[in-house]
Amino acid sequence: MRISLIGTGRVAFHLAKVLSEHHQLVQIYGRNLDKLLSLSNQFGVHPIQNYADLDVTVDLMIIAVSDQAIQQVIQDLHTYAADTLIVHTSGSTHIQVLTDTHTRSGVFYPLQTFSVEREIDWQNTPLFVEAHHPHDAMLLKELAGSLSQRTYMYSSEQRLSLHLAAVFACNFSNYCYDMAKQIVDAKDVDFSLLYPLILETAHKAVQNDPRQMQTGPAMRGDQNILTMHRSMLGQSQRDDLAEVYALLSQQLLARHQSR
Repeated sequence: MRISLIGTGRVAFHLAKVLSEHHQLVQIYGRNLDKLLSLSNQFGVHPIQNYADLDVTVDLMIIAVSDQAIQQVIQDLHTYAADTLIVHTSGSTHIQVLTDTHTRSGVFYPLQTFSVEREIDWQNTPLFVEAHHPHDAMLLKELAGSLSQRTYMYSSEQRLSLHLAAVFACNFSNYCYDMAKQIVDAKDVDFSLLYPLILETAHKAVQNDPRQMQTGPAMRGDQNILTMHRSMLGQSQRDDLAEVYALLSQQLLARHQSR
């Protein structure tokens, strides 16, 4: 499949890498020249900085930019590629943001967290596709199947619920790891001592109902421990951590008081 990428960020980087291995990556568009040249040189793709230079004969154009930029990008692209299938990769952007401007539109959403420093296991990464036209949906399904063993045709509403859930499962949980590290760093305690606990918690969450796996003082309603922890955070003058601790403890108590 002949594909072009719009964007030079983290998602674009990982897509460029995997697409160049399985398909023909034709062009990469980017506004930041340094990032554009780095990406295009690394994967042997023609760089462009003008939409007028787009090869509109490609099978697919993939928009991999920030959510807030998608609407302007599709409006710009439509001027030059009115008949080309164009998709975005966002989990939190409805397909209508594209279809309001461009009829041959779709979504190609990888449910994954992307960092340049980390490799992506594409075969096990869920890929969600959606398209305005059935034949375009089949093309995207074929593309997804060439990269992953886990492909799904979901509506925008389903995908948006997944993205919201992913914020809790990934972004918020990672911030909890960050807060945990801040606490032990303040006492010169090795954060790696928590690694087995973090991994075991994740393993239990993916193999069982997370609610049934919940442990800890808030779940047990142990007010003595909760009071001690709040006191420790107060003594360390970490009001931000104390606020999160109090909110999460309150919600855990409410969630598990009937068990």
